[in-house]
Amino acid sequence: MYILVLSLPFLSTLISGFAGRLIGSKGSGFLTSFFIALTWIISLFIFYEVGFLNSTCYIEIFKWIDTGIIDINFGLMFDSVTSTMLIVVLTVSTLVHIYSTGYMESDPHLPRFMSYLSLFTWFMIILVTADNYLQLFIGWEGVGLCSYLLINFWYTRIQANKSAIKAMIVNRIGDLGLALAMFTMAYSFGSLDFTVIFSLTDQYTNNYLYEGVHTITLIGILLFIGAVGKSAQLGLHTWLPDAMEG
Repeated sequence: MYILVLSLPFLSTLISGFAGRLIGSKGSGFLTSFFIALTWIISLFIFYEVGFLNSTCYIEIFKWIDTGIIDINFGLMFDSVTSTMLIVVLTVSTLVHIYSTGYMESDPHLPRFMSYLSLFTWFMIILVTADNYLQLFIGWEGVGLCSYLLINFWYTRIQANKSAIKAMIVNRIGDLGLALAMFTMAYSFGSLDFTVIFSLTDQYTNNYLYEGVHTITLIGILLFIGAVGKSAQLGLHTWLPDAMEG
């Protein structure tokens, strides 16, 4: 059940992206909406099991990075925060898929658009279900890529090209903040795993990276810069109005 949350949106992306011409616009719209809606239903069961029954689930898929200095697994973590965010992400995504099927009905490239939407959802799920910061970063960057693709969907329009490039550049500032936070955590904690970092945080309340530079405060500020860029908050918000072109 937990693996299906990742598998179904990716399958939706592949079908609409590579077989869109065979199944047509209506087929792409229906299948992508059906797969995302099915994923949403599964997320409700996960929310019940994890949130109400307090049954946190950890799934290690494969060994990813093993350098001797830092070990990172590609895995999934389903806790109360993850299960709640899955509901939010998939509720919005399901509604957007259904709405887009009707709104984009006359567009000949609807299958490509629905494929981008499903890919966006898939990367959001990777971001939300990650059990370490590096895996979260993959989902983070994937969401940025899909934003570029969706804003620049009508790529023959010059303004759409400019808006997509602006969104990509401004988001790089936020991404730099997240990347620096990851480097700081890897250096300080020797790990990027959520459970390791959260368990060690209390021991670093009085730790300073350099003289006058508090470790936890620096990491918090860098993570906040990343969030500001991705969510277009004041300071790094300039890309969002232009993104309406898409």
